[in-house]
Amino acid sequence: MADYSLPQGSLFLGFDSSTQSLKATVLDANLNIVAQEIVNFDSELPHYKTKDGVYRDPSVNGRIVSPTIMWVEALDLILQRLKSELDFSKIIAVSGSGQQHGSVYWKRGSSGILSSLDPKKPLVDQLGDAFSVKESPIWMDSSTTEQCKAIEKGVGGAMELSNLTGSRAHERYTGPQIRRIYETQPEAYQDTERISLVSSFMASLLIGSYACIDHTDGAGMNLMDIKERAWSKKALEVTAPGLEEKLGKLAPAYAVAGLIASYFLERYQFDKNCLIVQWSGDNPNSLAGLTLNSPGDLAISLGTSDTVFGITTEHKACLEGHVFPNPVDVKGYMVMLCYKNGSLTREDIRNKCADKSWDVFNTFLQQSEPLNGGKLGFYYKDHEIIPPLPVGFHRYVLENFNGLTLEGVKECEVAEFDAPSEVRALVEGQFLSMRAHAERFGMPSPPKRIIATGGASANNSILSSIASIFGCNVYKVQSSDSASMGAALRAAHGWLCDKNGNFVPISSMYMDKLEMTSLNCKLAAPAGDQQLVSKYALLMKKRVEIENRLVEKLDLVPQSIFDAVHYFGGKQLQFCCKYGLTQFLEGINYNFPLQTLAFHNCTNKIYDSSCA
Repeated sequence: MADYSLPQGSLFLGFDSSTQSLKATVLDANLNIVAQEIVNFDSELPHYKTKDGVYRDPSVNGRIVSPTIMWVEALDLILQRLKSELDFSKIIAVSGSGQQHGSVYWKRGSSGILSSLDPKKPLVDQLGDAFSVKESPIWMDSSTTEQCKAIEKGVGGAMELSNLTGSRAHERYTGPQIRRIYETQPEAYQDTERISLVSSFMASLLIGSYACIDHTDGAGMNLMDIKERAWSKKALEVTAPGLEEKLGKLAPAYAVAGLIASYFLERYQFDKNCLIVQWSGDNPNSLAGLTLNSPGDLAISLGTSDTVFGITTEHKACLEGHVFPNPVDVKGYMVMLCYKNGSLTREDIRNKCADKSWDVFNTFLQQSEPLNGGKLGFYYKDHEIIPPLPVGFHRYVLENFNGLTLEGVKECEVAEFDAPSEVRALVEGQFLSMRAHAERFGMPSPPKRIIATGGASANNSILSSIASIFGCNVYKVQSSDSASMGAALRAAHGWLCDKNGNFVPISSMYMDKLEMTSLNCKLAAPAGDQQLVSKYALLMKKRVEIENRLVEKLDLVPQSIFDAVHYFGGKQLQFCCKYGLTQFLEGINYNFPLQTLAFHNCTNKIYDSSCA
């Protein structure tokens, strides 16, 4: 029988290089947390003058970047702190999590610098001139709309790109970002020797050479053939010339990237046999850290961005949401929806309406009644991903709403709410939207359970709202930082796979003993009563109607019948289309009966005849 035990006395280190901070979690051989550390970029590296870990470029609409060298300096700083708590020689494997989609551009000749780092000097002093692009585009960036359109057109449309890579083109995805660098900074692109993701960049620092991009994070680039787990020639060609050479090879998430570099042996006294396991994206690492292994479960991560994700056994092309290879299952996939307006938007409303106090915020949330008296809000501090709406706040009061029927209900747009109603409108609005889009994406409804993570998962008032809206129990794990914990778990898993010479199921490490580890989930908020869940379903339906009108009103309707039918679900669409009925009929792989749709050439309208 195979031995899946971990060496007693050994430690496993996981990092999370996120938008606002670098975090670390250390697990022992029993998968219990023995140490955690964090470096906050704004407060602890103030000389970079970031706000929320980023620069918002006032001269280029939607351009949001981070100084690459800041991440380098943070790595030395967090290791210095951990060294006072741990014997680094006991760490036998390290892995990590990086904010997805962010990219790093290594200057020609930088591989030589990386392989000959002087342990007597900090990393920041040696790598300052190693990058052809000094500021890394990150997931919050929305400046690449034209590049997205060009890439989709080049591969044959948005659905074709989704079928090929797991997602249609998104502004934050790495492929469009690379194309924009190539178009706007051609000399920098020409001078680029290697392009890394944040995840493979941090792994590269640790092994002293360029690390591969892993399959899971590679799927967040619009460049990888998701079924073949290989770079797509078609996607590469329409993105930028000579790109495959700059990207290097792909690798499974459980593979070993290399041994730890001599810099860390001498400076921090790591063991020379310490393995660096492939880093991956933050959401994939959270999936691992939450031990999400049932298709009926969902996870909600409440961080700078909010995400909802689950697992599936097959890839289905879609125009909303994302599909990635499962980082801990060589055959499966993870599915995800991402919302840009997460914790920063909640903090904004807290600061404006609740005296900058979470206690006041929670009191308002508890004082106001569920359903908020029919008050609905749409709050976008940044350009949103789902739905694709620009910066702006929109508030509505539903007159005659009783939670039983939408007959006779009229919405009236208003300028403001009272403070308690504003807080509830924000929270309910975020999770009504999440439930609506998750259901449309095909995620389980209701889920068997939800596991919450991220900073806001410590807020039980928010978790109670999630339980009431989704109609299921909400659980959470010991640590709200599931990304670095998942990375530490994946470090142990990678070590175990390397020891056995092949992939082993990650569950083999905690089978029958999960409750004795830091991975164990505990109930945080029970499901709401079913009558309330039904009323929220009705409120959600009305919210979707208003959302669709906002998208049309703000001239953000999809540019083809394919996109529109998928986005709006085929319900009562009206927009000026650019394609004819023949082209529409070719796109019949949608989740509603095609025969119920009618196309009016005279009015350029699509509607669902079953609703007429």
